[in-house]
Amino acid sequence: MSGMDITNARILVVDDNELNRDMLARRLERSGFTVDTADGGHSGLERIVSGDYQLIMLDIMMPDIDGLTVLKRTREIYSKTELPVIMATAKDEGSDIAEALSLGANDYVTKPLDFKVVRARVENVLGYAQAVAELTRTNERMNRDLEAAARVQASLLPGEPIDIKGAEFIWQYRPCDELAGDGLNVYKRDNEHVVMYVMDVSGHGVASALLSVSVTHHLSQMIRNRQSAADDESCDSNLISPASLARNLNTLFPMEAVGRHYFTFLYGVLNVKKRTFCFVSAGAPGPLVVHADGSADIHDVPAVPIGMFPDSEYEDTLIELQQGDRLYLHTDGLYEERNPGTREQFGRDRMRTELCAASTDPFVKSLDGLFQSIISWRGSDLLSDDIAVLGCAIHAANPD
Repeated sequence: MSGMDITNARILVVDDNELNRDMLARRLERSGFTVDTADGGHSGLERIVSGDYQLIMLDIMMPDIDGLTVLKRTREIYSKTELPVIMATAKDEGSDIAEALSLGANDYVTKPLDFKVVRARVENVLGYAQAVAELTRTNERMNRDLEAAARVQASLLPGEPIDIKGAEFIWQYRPCDELAGDGLNVYKRDNEHVVMYVMDVSGHGVASALLSVSVTHHLSQMIRNRQSAADDESCDSNLISPASLARNLNTLFPMEAVGRHYFTFLYGVLNVKKRTFCFVSAGAPGPLVVHADGSADIHDVPAVPIGMFPDSEYEDTLIELQQGDRLYLHTDGLYEERNPGTREQFGRDRMRTELCAASTDPFVKSLDGLFQSIISWRGSDLLSDDIAVLGCAIHAANPD
């Protein structure tokens, strides 16, 4: 039915009564339709299978194959929207009408036929089918666009593994829909410094995803710019200060200019040689550090998300790390999944307990185990929020 024009629709009339069949065909043709006819169930089925019709007018009472059987076989091939069927039946055959509707008839008319009623029902059924076909095409086009956009988002995730002596990096990124507002990335700046960040744009859907992509693009330009923008502070002088970068983003992405969206943000620079992590938090959950002995610290730094207020202040925070420490940056989707029975959140305490229990496991398995616990808690692998988590393990001795 692709591209169907109601006024030029091709209709098949199936009726063993020659007078009724020809009269209905002529009336439909005068109304602008193209009409073919079949003199019984057998010939009707042959035409339905081989022809390209937009509507079938099908009599119920026929001697070779009755209309209900024809309808049933038709529905094995075509859905109600792919090929509408209007049944013709006697006024006193209510049971036939009920069965026809249950088998997939779109509508019915009763004999003797009132052509004004027939035409109104034909136009109504064809109009509905056309609307469904157009909606289907629109949805298919939107799905293709969403898939393309999702591929663009995926291309912005970390590429090849970070190769730097003394540290190992892992990450997980799980959108709850086709597109996500969460984002993460990790960059090796030199043999000593690695940049890491996670972010979470408010809301869901296309608008959030577009802002996420835009922020990712700007971050990429800022991070790869070798010129220093440091104006404090505790980070290395040849790198942009995390706090300065957050202030720049807050100026670039005010809520009023980006559809009332804001985003939480955790950005930091890992110095592998010094074993320090200098970071800024803008409304994001603080970094979680799991120590080799199985204990853990959460470094929350209260601050306003990016874009909320033009004069928001952000400060750098420095964490001293030790050999064997594991550093995790994450968005709040990691621990806010709810148990469907109790509505209780998974929570940060469970998250910390899970990661501490995995402190002696291979690093990559720590996130695999955590995600499995979250999925078990929710009772489904269909998550309610996007999740972005980025981890770093401090290994061996300091690089030379």
